[in-house]
Amino acid sequence: MELRDAVAAQQEELLKSLQESVRIRSVEEADDSGFPYGEGVQRSLEHALATARRCGFETSDMDHQVGWCEYGSGEEMIAVLGHLDVVPEGDGWTVDPFGGEIRDGKVLGRGTMDDKGPVFAALYAMKALKESGLPLRRRIRLMFGTNEETGSADMKYYISHGGELPLMGFTPDGEYPVINGEKGIVNVAFRRQYSQSGPVRLVRLSGGSAPNVVPAAASAELRCSREIAQELRRTAPEKVVCTLTEEGVRIEASGVGAHGSTPEQGENAIGRLMQTLRKLPLEGDLKEAVEFLAGKVGMETDGASLGIALYDEVSGGLTLNLGTIEGGEEEMNLRINYRYPVTKQIEDCDPVLRRAFEEAGFQLTGQSHKKSLYVPEDSELIQTLMKVYTEETGLEARPKSIGGGTYAKAIPNIVAFGPIFPGDEVREHKPDEFIEVEKLMKNAQIIAQALYDLAK
Repeated sequence: MELRDAVAAQQEELLKSLQESVRIRSVEEADDSGFPYGEGVQRSLEHALATARRCGFETSDMDHQVGWCEYGSGEEMIAVLGHLDVVPEGDGWTVDPFGGEIRDGKVLGRGTMDDKGPVFAALYAMKALKESGLPLRRRIRLMFGTNEETGSADMKYYISHGGELPLMGFTPDGEYPVINGEKGIVNVAFRRQYSQSGPVRLVRLSGGSAPNVVPAAASAELRCSREIAQELRRTAPEKVVCTLTEEGVRIEASGVGAHGSTPEQGENAIGRLMQTLRKLPLEGDLKEAVEFLAGKVGMETDGASLGIALYDEVSGGLTLNLGTIEGGEEEMNLRINYRYPVTKQIEDCDPVLRRAFEEAGFQLTGQSHKKSLYVPEDSELIQTLMKVYTEETGLEARPKSIGGGTYAKAIPNIVAFGPIFPGDEVREHKPDEFIEVEKLMKNAQIIAQALYDLAK
């Protein structure tokens, strides 16, 4: 049977299996089930493994952290990495978020696009490949992840417990044509303690919601004379509002929110607030802290004043976002999210940034890091995936690098390939999430051909 015909023949079973999976609320929960991520996630894993067995594949379950099914018998393994956990449904739905309803050519429900739809498209692509009878020299493993949305602890467990690593593979949890570069992502937290003196005292400082979100608002409450407060109100810059209080003044700075991977698309309200505060007659440690944040961070988005404005031709420049700040009369705490280019290393920027903050009296209080990912365009994996995409869509394929991170970072030798086509609206994590039946099947066809070309 021709591979294309074999894929088309899977549509009814694929839709039924996807609907069954969507009806399982696989949101991570701390319950008393004994399973790593809760009963719902485990039920979703069990359903996927049972479906794979019905498709004729051998299955494995590594301690309920990750399961997989395989086809073929070669020593080298090609992997498809997908996940069955989903984000909470949230508000604003017009349909049952866990109903799996098919309406107007769309499958609706949480996970249909991210990532259950692509996972089952990959499963039935494997089934079609098996039924086509095409010879393979490499094994294919479809991995069912369970913790992508809340940290990828599933894949850390898989690697630390001796899970086999693929020769190469992809995750249908990103975009087409193919993402061959993902910037390194660092979240870092600092504390600055200080004593206060002089005519202006900081009472409260606040701004931002998360390190990877450009803050749209920030505020400070000050204790000062009425004269200083009135002068500040008179000279306040654009997008800064000053309100007189009994003790002094409240300053509210406005910005423009944006994702931390593209901070240049926003305006940082914390930076704007620091630049306003530095004009006041502050003294001592607090003055030094404000001067540093206003001068070395401010509203910059590339880390230039901190000395970490790295750049490469593949992914562009480093981005930096001062995401949150909280403080009072004795200390301030802040969190920064920065992303370095795909051909660079954390050692190229982290020591420089730390030294700058430490010399300004800040203490490091926390850090997390996801390494950059980069697979050269001329590699077998990228060349094969681009060729398949072009042949199946008729569209030009050029690899892309992104500032965000995908599930590809969880396992070595994996890149993101689909399921979102250029021009598609973003619908994952939103109300009324959906995947079109036509594009679900298109994904299945692309995945089937990609697996064959990689494994033959």
